[in-house]
Amino acid sequence: MERLTGLDASFLYLETDTQLLHVCALLIVDPAADGVEFDFDTFKDELGRRLHLIPAMTRRLHNVPFNLDHPVWQQDPDFDLGYHVRRTTLPEPGGRRELADVTAEIAGRPLDRRHPLWEMWVVEGLPHGKVAVISKYHHAIVDGITGTNMMMHLCDLEPGVSYPPPAETTSTPDEPNDLLLAGEALLKLPGKLGLVGMVPKTIGILGGLVQRRRNAGGTRGMPLPFTAPRTMFNRAITPHRAVSFVQTDLADIKEIKTAFGIKVNDVVLAVVGGALRSYLELHDSLPETSLMASVPVSTHETSRHEEGTNKVSTIFARLHTEIADPVARLLAIAEDNRGAKEEHNLIGADFLQDWAKYAPPNTFQLAARAYSSLKLAERHPVVHNLVVSNVPGPNFPMYFLGVRVSSMYPFGPVFHGAGLTATVISTNGNLDFGFIACRELVPDVEKIADAVPEVITELLKAAREKH
Repeated sequence: MERLTGLDASFLYLETDTQLLHVCALLIVDPAADGVEFDFDTFKDELGRRLHLIPAMTRRLHNVPFNLDHPVWQQDPDFDLGYHVRRTTLPEPGGRRELADVTAEIAGRPLDRRHPLWEMWVVEGLPHGKVAVISKYHHAIVDGITGTNMMMHLCDLEPGVSYPPPAETTSTPDEPNDLLLAGEALLKLPGKLGLVGMVPKTIGILGGLVQRRRNAGGTRGMPLPFTAPRTMFNRAITPHRAVSFVQTDLADIKEIKTAFGIKVNDVVLAVVGGALRSYLELHDSLPETSLMASVPVSTHETSRHEEGTNKVSTIFARLHTEIADPVARLLAIAEDNRGAKEEHNLIGADFLQDWAKYAPPNTFQLAARAYSSLKLAERHPVVHNLVVSNVPGPNFPMYFLGVRVSSMYPFGPVFHGAGLTATVISTNGNLDFGFIACRELVPDVEKIADAVPEVITELLKAAREKH
């Protein structure tokens, strides 16, 4: 039995019928690449033989009585692999649009909290004998780094690897004792007063940021939240999702990075910004001021907290969509990000985790439901326009449960007031972009993905002209 941290649990508290806080990944695997035939039962059996490597996939939630404290994980005594691994066939004509629609439909369904918080859908009927695997995990059990690590337990460096069955166990998991959990929660209540200590700490951090900007002599840094312009996707969201995806060459991104002496993440933000500028111009709704992205930053290497799954903080970044010239936009983003990184270091790696551990479950859940039902996201200034997440992946060929992976498209959650998320992962020389949105707010999300190669081509041309 293990208790969720405040940050992990917050993804449960903030979830509503419309704001679904799970993450998805669309893997396209190619059995024919190694001359094998795909067999669903063999695939599922191999997954079952590896589950002991990933405890999160066989644990379910157990709530503390009256929600006096964060829930605990317990081993699911009734675990049924067949419930979690499902099978479907891609509708005709079996193209990219149909695959996107199936992925969006799965992404728009909530996970059942009576079971371990994940599903895996095998989608057959793709062209050339390929197969899609759509994985869905609740954010309470994964973040970008832990999700990648989880995936690696299911991948190999060569095809056809089969694990031996795990040792059988006859012991039955202990059921959590509700009386004991309630008693522990009551004893911990005085510790919640530590929340008061976070206030002067936060004020001190804000003071440090103000002083830095005074001393920096015009150096740019993070934009302030609640200062983003409102766009068509900055409204309250529905549960319906739309997705799009595109694969690009990582070597092109690195060539741009090297030519301009910047970071890969700068290029990623410039590509997303350029695609969004093109999209909003298409809809005649490009704001005069820059769009602002919330960019998750992993703190797994720097956090002082050992427990928990989610170790993340956030940087706010301007995408400089107000700048028409792609190179000027790229360089402005890179300059901002240098200042933003310094300010992020002042805030500290554990700022979100320190606040979240004091999160009162009932208060958070009631507030989330009220915020959703009253559509309050449309009644205050825009916090940020979208989330852009860049996740490093393995730069070598992978075989998912024995079958070669040809592409991997990630999709994070979308939020009230920010109904679009872009997630990027690098794998085996590729950079795969996944876009997910509220369908009513961004009905033609595929146009954003379609613009990505054009933006990269513009930047690549400029990079080569520098030589």
